[in-house]
Amino acid sequence: MADVELVKKMLRAVLQANKGGVPLSRLQSEYKELTGEQIPHKQMGHNNLDALLASMPSVVRTERSRSGEVCVCVSNETAHIAKVVARQRSSKKTGRPHLVNTQMRVKPAAPLVLNAKPQTSLRQPNHRGRGGDFRQARDMRDGQSEGKTGAHPNKLSNQNTPNRKGNPPAEKSDKRMTLPSRFQKEVHAHLSRNSQQTTPSNLNESLSSGKGKPYDPQQVQGRITEILGKYSNGFWVSKLPQIYRELYKQDMPTEALKDLDTWTHICTVEKTCSSNPSELLLYPAKEQTTTSSPPPTLTPNATSNPPSSSSSPSPPSSPATLSPDLKLKLEELLVKYSNGLWAHALPKLFQDTYKFKLPGHVLENLHLLSDICTIDYPMPDNPKRAILYRKSSSGGGGGEDENCNRRNSSASEEELRLRQELGRRLSNHAVPSLQIPKEEYPSVLVVEATNTNGVILRYIGEGYSQAQESMEDEMREFYGLDQSSPTPLSSPSSGQLVAVRAEEEEEILRAQVCEVMADKAKVHYVDHGFSEVISKTKVFELHEKFFQLPFQATKCKLAGLEPFCQEPAVLKKFETMASGRILLAEILERGQTPLIVLYDTSQDDDVNINAACMKALQDKTLASPLQVNSAYMKVTVRSVCSDGTIYCQLPSRGLAKLNVILENIETYFQLQVTSEFLVSRPFCGKGCLARYKGKWSRVEITNLHGSRVLDILFIDVGVQASVEVFELREIPPPFLYDLMAIPPQAVKCCLADLAVSVGSWSPDAVQWLREKVLNATDCSMKVAKVDETKRCIYVHLFTDKNFHDPARSLNHQMAQSDLFKQQPDVFLTSHRPAKISTATLSSKTPSTGNYTNGSPTSTSVPAKPHLRRALSGPKGGGGGNMTTTSPPETPSAPSSSLQLPPLLELPPAGNNIDVYVSVACHPGHFVLQPWRDMYKLVVLMGEMILYYSKTEQKPLNIEKNHIYAAKVENSWHRVLVKGVLTNGLVSVYELDYGKHELVSCTQLRPLIKEFRQLPFQGITAQLAGLKQRQWSEEASIVFRNHVEKKPLVAQLEAVQEATNPWDRKLMVFLVDTSQEERDIWVHDIMTEFADELTKEL
Repeated sequence: MADVELVKKMLRAVLQANKGGVPLSRLQSEYKELTGEQIPHKQMGHNNLDALLASMPSVVRTERSRSGEVCVCVSNETAHIAKVVARQRSSKKTGRPHLVNTQMRVKPAAPLVLNAKPQTSLRQPNHRGRGGDFRQARDMRDGQSEGKTGAHPNKLSNQNTPNRKGNPPAEKSDKRMTLPSRFQKEVHAHLSRNSQQTTPSNLNESLSSGKGKPYDPQQVQGRITEILGKYSNGFWVSKLPQIYRELYKQDMPTEALKDLDTWTHICTVEKTCSSNPSELLLYPAKEQTTTSSPPPTLTPNATSNPPSSSSSPSPPSSPATLSPDLKLKLEELLVKYSNGLWAHALPKLFQDTYKFKLPGHVLENLHLLSDICTIDYPMPDNPKRAILYRKSSSGGGGGEDENCNRRNSSASEEELRLRQELGRRLSNHAVPSLQIPKEEYPSVLVVEATNTNGVILRYIGEGYSQAQESMEDEMREFYGLDQSSPTPLSSPSSGQLVAVRAEEEEEILRAQVCEVMADKAKVHYVDHGFSEVISKTKVFELHEKFFQLPFQATKCKLAGLEPFCQEPAVLKKFETMASGRILLAEILERGQTPLIVLYDTSQDDDVNINAACMKALQDKTLASPLQVNSAYMKVTVRSVCSDGTIYCQLPSRGLAKLNVILENIETYFQLQVTSEFLVSRPFCGKGCLARYKGKWSRVEITNLHGSRVLDILFIDVGVQASVEVFELREIPPPFLYDLMAIPPQAVKCCLADLAVSVGSWSPDAVQWLREKVLNATDCSMKVAKVDETKRCIYVHLFTDKNFHDPARSLNHQMAQSDLFKQQPDVFLTSHRPAKISTATLSSKTPSTGNYTNGSPTSTSVPAKPHLRRALSGPKGGGGGNMTTTSPPETPSAPSSSLQLPPLLELPPAGNNIDVYVSVACHPGHFVLQPWRDMYKLVVLMGEMILYYSKTEQKPLNIEKNHIYAAKVENSWHRVLVKGVLTNGLVSVYELDYGKHELVSCTQLRPLIKEFRQLPFQGITAQLAGLKQRQWSEEASIVFRNHVEKKPLVAQLEAVQEATNPWDRKLMVFLVDTSQEERDIWVHDIMTEFADELTKEL
């Protein structure tokens, strides 16, 4: 499968070298001249080159020349980034264009649930009936009367459906969407949903108007009391019927919903601060609460799927309360893990921290902790697996809900006040505060840094750099050189916002006066982040219309570098790697000064800037000196990877110093009674400590799987492992500087002069080498070659001191043996797409596993396959029929030996369900996940990573249409095998995400019973409200831009049941309710797109 990012990079290089564009007829030859091969459009799933180019609007655009020939040019986005860098001014390179990495590899956004908290509900749309407006009625029913459009026996049960005849026609918004480049004009895509609808004045009016059946009020009241006991922080009324049905296997009487606001002794019904009056929250009766009344914002666990009554802990048989001191200590631990802590981790964590045992009755009676934490059971079948979330001290919170569809401003009141004070001038004009982008990885232009706790940067993109450019162009016009232009300020004052004509060029920039001198003034350029002294004749009064854009230069803090923020070596490295460059920023904390990790993704491998700056502190004299043809004794082989790579420790000053420091750290931790060393905010590249064979050892975090499970590399032994976050410790400050100065002591080596290359070793060969060297006490080696590019040393390895005799080397013994005689047909050594990672020692998985007390012991774990990603779904297909090409049909009994998980429960047709769109091919095929249960999937995948990383690889008979666990890149997924290829690859379908992948057969494991309890979370769907049609690539791009990787509300139209859970299919309307007072119905957008496209044709 072709590497999409590599093809994009090569296309970009071809087009940037030809400023006027490349004729389409010559593009293939230009590409081949650069790369040596044709553009692989068919391997990337496109029938022709035109279709491939149309799928890359961020890279290329097509236009016709005057002669009528089609030319391919660099996209506006790429050109814009180049322009941003070229226009950036700094105190060191005033006005000098310097074009650097103008385009980066985009880091795929992680799911919005990596923190794995139970989710609140999304804002529900104003229901206008499933038929939509007149356009959808026409398209769906081809002329049927409007009254029949929305007819359905189960339509919107317990919901109010306003009479559409009273609605005015929907108005088109001013907002336009960018379409693929073959369209020369933009079309209106979004339809405003702010129509005046009948608003229910009370709870009763918002419910079904039909008369309900008689019911037992006392029974229902008792059950609601039980539910509110589990959700004491409140939840949406709209979720009550679903929770009721899950707990009691009965539908909640509709009349009971009407009576909720009269049962004041049971519950309190409250309207939210939202402008939507139909959104109601349910809380326990106020007189029953012991804390202050909860605020309207829900806590993270507000709508989590509760365990069945049998899953709840047994009633307390020991003390009914906990001592205040014990509660205080437990709360102190929970503060460190704001994203939740497994209850089973408490005993060891408590003893490590406070040096005495946690009373045994605490875990048996978790409800005793209910006043300091919220208890959630993500695995209903296992009541002993609970996650504890600390309650917010404010009484309702649990902190910011990252996944809430409506976000408050990230700027605090204090920040806003400071910003306004900074931007205030004599006429009392105030500049709005700069909002942090919502993207997970925004692009930034690094200006400069004299301190890593105050790096000056600018955000790149719409609303930031683009808005600044537009404003500065307008300022250049306004303050032109003609006679009508404004005159310079006669007496500027300190602190005043002004317009400045920059030195050496005719740019007009916003600035703030810092100091006024006789005929000069020192000004600070508020959008470019530096200061200079200029003549007063270049200072003008800033017109009020230029106060509207926030100051674009802002400060951030680099994570992990806080203790070394002014170290010369760190700042020099940062200047070399980051200053003046466009990078990706991962925002860890969204405060007044954001805490970030920077990545350079412009090259083949992603570079973690923070980690690279930390490595600048290393003292190279403490590393192991290795020279070709030199021999070394007393070598210890620490690990043997499954690809044949070995990691050795050699005697050195650094190793001796490291052992002394680690011994001192052991003693230090035994004496300290504090929780301050718990790692509360892990991130890639962070250095910390973890236990290896019972002792603390240095590690680097290489990958995160949610907020509780992560991959680490023991940098001094070369072992990779997957652990839970509570197993990590911060490096104590007294030892931090000394440890950072010692380079990693694990030396990556390969055996020289073997006919079989690394990556092609058989399991028997790996096992033979492990048995020879892992327990050897006195190995020696001779260096044959040093490969700096691969950071690998090629050696001849001996298990004794006789390194003078090559015949005694393990290399010679392996070459003469039968270990490499029989090899598989194909070895997986091709490169996979690069990912953000700081593990520089090895990209393979060394020997780890069999954890004892959190420490890995040496066993075999298979290597990570270097595979290119397979296409995630079909490219064609109609949106109107219920058949799809993916996934293909499978036999009715795919895995008779395994018990499949229960089916994913769905509400009746006409009801809403909060969903997350994991894959979107086109309106006829996309994959939904239930939004409120996504945290359970993250928890499950974390458990799978921990389990399978510690188990031996065993021979597995892989059969088509059977269920397995498969390792895809760094995570374990539940998959259905679609086909077994002859070259050792297996085609699999991810049952929770709806993606198709190719993996090595060595990466499959049996899916154990524990991981077959949660229903498969991915379910295919098609968009309702549209006529059958073949969707073009342009339409598919528009659709993906609006729905993929987004939380939306799905209104269920129909369900096509099937024998296998992965063959079920839904027909749904999708609604984006992320805007406070506006619903965006996706089928409206696609209908209008099709209409506009028809007009264009």
